[in-house]
Amino acid sequence: MAVEELQSIIKRCQILEEQDFKEEDFGLFQLAGQRCIEEGHTDQLLEIIQNEKNKLCNPKELLLGLLELIEEPSGKQISQSILLLLQPLQTVIQKLHNKAYSIGLALSTLWNQLSLLPVPYSKEQIQMDDYGLCQCCKALIEFTKPFVEEVIDNKENSLENEKLKDELLKFCFKSLKCPLLTAQFFEQSEEGGNDPFRYFASEIIGFLSAIGHPFPKMIFNHGRKKRTWNYLEFEEEENKQLADSMASLAYLVFVQGIHIDQLPMVLSPLYLLQFNMGHIEVFLQRTEESVISKGLELLENSLLRIEDNSLLYQYLEIKSFLTVPQGLVKVMTLCPIETLRKKSLAMLQLYINKLDSQGKYTLFRCLLNTSNHSGVEAFIIQNIKNQIDMSLKRTRNNKWFTGPQLISLLDLVLFLPEGAETDLLQNSDRIMASLNLLRYLVIKDNENDNQTGLWTELGNIENNFLKPLHIGLNMSKAHYEAEIKNSQEAQKSKDLCSITVSGEEIPNMPPEMQLKVLHSALFTFDLIESVLARVEELIEIKTKSTSEENIGIK
Repeated sequence: MAVEELQSIIKRCQILEEQDFKEEDFGLFQLAGQRCIEEGHTDQLLEIIQNEKNKLCNPKELLLGLLELIEEPSGKQISQSILLLLQPLQTVIQKLHNKAYSIGLALSTLWNQLSLLPVPYSKEQIQMDDYGLCQCCKALIEFTKPFVEEVIDNKENSLENEKLKDELLKFCFKSLKCPLLTAQFFEQSEEGGNDPFRYFASEIIGFLSAIGHPFPKMIFNHGRKKRTWNYLEFEEEENKQLADSMASLAYLVFVQGIHIDQLPMVLSPLYLLQFNMGHIEVFLQRTEESVISKGLELLENSLLRIEDNSLLYQYLEIKSFLTVPQGLVKVMTLCPIETLRKKSLAMLQLYINKLDSQGKYTLFRCLLNTSNHSGVEAFIIQNIKNQIDMSLKRTRNNKWFTGPQLISLLDLVLFLPEGAETDLLQNSDRIMASLNLLRYLVIKDNENDNQTGLWTELGNIENNFLKPLHIGLNMSKAHYEAEIKNSQEAQKSKDLCSITVSGEEIPNMPPEMQLKVLHSALFTFDLIESVLARVEELIEIKTKSTSEENIGIK
């Protein structure tokens, strides 16, 4: 029905002179064309549009009409209308004099519609291409190519040509953000040639390189106070988009290797890391799995180029060198996807390994003060222990992990945040790591040597950590034993009741489950108490032994 209606309108319009062709006539054509798309008669519609007999109106009116046809659909019909109308749209724009405005309007409309389509995630989804995004990306490259070639061939650098260049560059940067920021790529070794997003990315970067400044200058000058390329006069909102686009570009070049051969080979690994850290920060601020994953890949790619212990502490004065590890901590603690949490943990360890001793020391202090997570603090404390161990095994001590500097760091480790009132269950990972570190120090460092400074500070450690821990354990065990008694009584009466765990009331839990939770908490306290007892036993043995040695010397 829609096709017959459109053919009827076409026949009526064919006999009209151009000056007699009214806006209402084109409105009827648009409406009928839209119905054809909705009913799936795209082939017939394309045949009608491409027929030379059916030049309906002047190019400017037709341009606006075609863009309205592209704007109307939703869902899977978006790609159908784009694929159908791109070729006629290209033909119309090529006939217009004011190409820059027209191509800008067209590309903006097309990008807005494409950004509504879901980006396929898995290899299977990419191959199925249910919403047609992959097909549209390929078709969009063919649509844009003639205008890119026109800019390249035009040697006059006229104002109109510069405007056309601007519009094309805007589109390229928008495409780097959507769909390429979230798009997944096949392994380079497998089916690289059949990867639609790799093809799209390669062509878009090729366009940038062809119509922008030289590729290295464009990629390395973003974000500097004085840029050496200034085609794009983005509004404030578009500047935010540009940060995402440049991060996407960095990933495509350095991780996926697209057009990497255009970069100079003399760039140092440290320079590349410094360049990429700002982009990694952008990735880690997002919440999408694919985007976070790209940030982690780019960080790994950048760090693996650098030797261990070679990243100087001065780099931590650069904002991103502290915000990136803090971003990793957020992924480790808040991301619901286990693979990303584990990858973030591995990347934080890799980052720590690359820092020099003072850098490690500085980062440890920062994360102990900002992470607010017992598990992360336990991870940092284990790293501190490893650094102390390496320092003690060297002939020349590392000043950052022995003596006064270490004592200053231990002040952040060997204490309870709220004294005896500290929630021991919630802080159990940190407390166990702290006790294990203290046990290690007592065993490895003799009181007469006192390389770590531990024995000088032992009185403070006992007052600020060990004694409050004893009191806290007694209070916690008494509380949980009372809760167990209440739960057992509730079990006899078969009533549901609430219990308090880590300061939070858990209502209406079956008594059997309550008892399991409460006994688990008591087991944790027993474990802490046993390690605490062993630490105090070792301190007593060591101090007694030292006293006897000193008496023997006298």
